[in-house]
Amino acid sequence: MSAGHAASESILKQPKAVWAVAFASVIAFMGIGLVDPILPAIAESLQATPTETEMLFTSYLLVTGIAMLGTSYISSRIGAKKTLLIGLGIIVVFAAAAGLSQNVESIIGFRAGWGLGNALFISTALATIVGAASGGSGAAIILYEAALGLGIAIGPLLGGLLGHLSWRGPFFGTAVLMAVGFIAIVVLLKGAPDDPKPEPTRLSAPIRALGRPALAVLAAAALFYNIGFFVLLAYSPFPLGFDALGLGFTFFGWGVALAVTSVFVAPLLTARMPRTLVLRIALPLLAVVLVAAGLSIESPEWLVVWIIVGGLVLGVLNTVLTECVMEATDLQRSVASSAYSAVRFLGGAAAPPAAAELARLISPQAPYYAAAGSVLVATLIVVVGHRALRRVDGEAEPALVEAEAIAVGDAA
Repeated sequence: MSAGHAASESILKQPKAVWAVAFASVIAFMGIGLVDPILPAIAESLQATPTETEMLFTSYLLVTGIAMLGTSYISSRIGAKKTLLIGLGIIVVFAAAAGLSQNVESIIGFRAGWGLGNALFISTALATIVGAASGGSGAAIILYEAALGLGIAIGPLLGGLLGHLSWRGPFFGTAVLMAVGFIAIVVLLKGAPDDPKPEPTRLSAPIRALGRPALAVLAAAALFYNIGFFVLLAYSPFPLGFDALGLGFTFFGWGVALAVTSVFVAPLLTARMPRTLVLRIALPLLAVVLVAAGLSIESPEWLVVWIIVGGLVLGVLNTVLTECVMEATDLQRSVASSAYSAVRFLGGAAAPPAAAELARLISPQAPYYAAAGSVLVATLIVVVGHRALRRVDGEAEPALVEAEAIAVGDAA
């Protein structure tokens, strides 16, 4: 039997508990782009402005980022499995509540609660899969990466399909699917010993971690980069002018592109050149894509092309940036990733409503040009801070660490 065939067998021959967590992971990652195709429909149905509907991203990302500062503190005290289930339960409740909402303000609030649940779940899912998988950590990593990629790609597609019937559909669909995942994990993990608890971390640890120069440089760069990411994702549904189904297919293509380059292309690039060089190439390339999107705003067909091309670049950047975070310091990795993610999400939280306001006050193209400028600022930060980033261009990380980096980067 060939090594590749043996590896495939070990990946597929997993305990039921692993498949339950992997399924729940797909649903959790779907939440990132789920509302994208229904933003115009929500605005029309609830008589909300584009800026108000963009707040669905802002509340979700802001709370996710803040909650990330405390997830390592919580999971180190109650264990990953309990943290995971609490996160799932919160998502079920708030996704269903969003579907029942009668005004956009309520949905904004319930999306914030959803963000709390997602932060708790995302921060613990990989550890749970690795702890329960057979065939070694490599098999578990591949399963988790597959779940992450599927979730990123399927989220907008499901949002478009269900949103074609009603804007409430994606919220109810997520609640039902996540409830199934919750029940599956409870039943299939019943009687299994809980994961070993790591050494408890201090609540202030992620904030203190930002005092490290390398981590501060990467977090600052990611903040400005994430503005470009979420302008492309959250603002684009409005100038495209498609219905929910059309938007769903557009951002399905975006998600597939992002997942493929994140999992397959980024490791190939970092195996052949320093990580910081990949960043110095990919960040300006993203700025070019954003400018091209602005220039193509009158042509929906070309705008779709640039959105998907942008997904290809974003996948590389997500992975490489977070790999840099994992390598930049000798801090506990959960602490470093929590600190980085919290700052990064601030850019994602601010971008969608700011883009809508720029479009209203200046022109529909302005958000793309501003996002391109923001990405160039991120490039400048990486270039100026290169001395602090020398460590990230060292030897390649072990497989498990690389997978953690991919997971945290794409989930953000």
